[in-house]
Amino acid sequence: MRKSIMLLALLSCITAPLTWAQTPAAVATEKAEKLEQQAVENPQASPAPAAQAITPKEAQAVDPTGAAPMDDALTCMARSIYWEAKGGSAQDMADVANVVMNRLGQPDFPDSVCGVVKQGSERKGCQFSWWCDGRPDQAKEDDRYTLAKDIARKALNRQLPDRTHGAQFFHDHSVAPAVFAKMVRTARTDSFVFYRPRDEQAGQ
Repeated sequence: MRKSIMLLALLSCITAPLTWAQTPAAVATEKAEKLEQQAVENPQASPAPAAQAITPKEAQAVDPTGAAPMDDALTCMARSIYWEAKGGSAQDMADVANVVMNRLGQPDFPDSVCGVVKQGSERKGCQFSWWCDGRPDQAKEDDRYTLAKDIARKALNRQLPDRTHGAQFFHDHSVAPAVFAKMVRTARTDSFVFYRPRDEQAGQ
């Protein structure tokens, strides 16, 4: 009798529906928040240990249709990667992700991924122009958004090599804003040019 009761209890646990807090999306969101904070506290942090890292399955469970509100680190990162570089290579997308990560923990920028991505919108002068262009922000191309979410996952896990060399700014080759003339160019790739402030500019 006791064995039967124990078996029924075990089966009920196995078949019970997951609560939101247990779903892959919720786990990814919680992990991303912790990883984001670690990046703020230590911009040179090492890659996250396996137990703390966001897994591919967890990342893809977040914002599955590309239309969720942008209020968590993974969604904000993925949507920014998507809109800034969806027409480019995976490396172009990774470069954008690194710029976002390089801003975390720096005095001139917010201390969250969403804050970095949305910075300047209150002044109609967005740091990332797609956020203020007046167009819908939903991701439409499933394959590119799937890739963007995987790159966002790796960025938050600190698993992306940074070929921008610590850049905090970038622009497309098709433009040459004068403001960048006073900065240090750190890299030039097939799609973008990257910069960081000179030491005397930092914190101004």
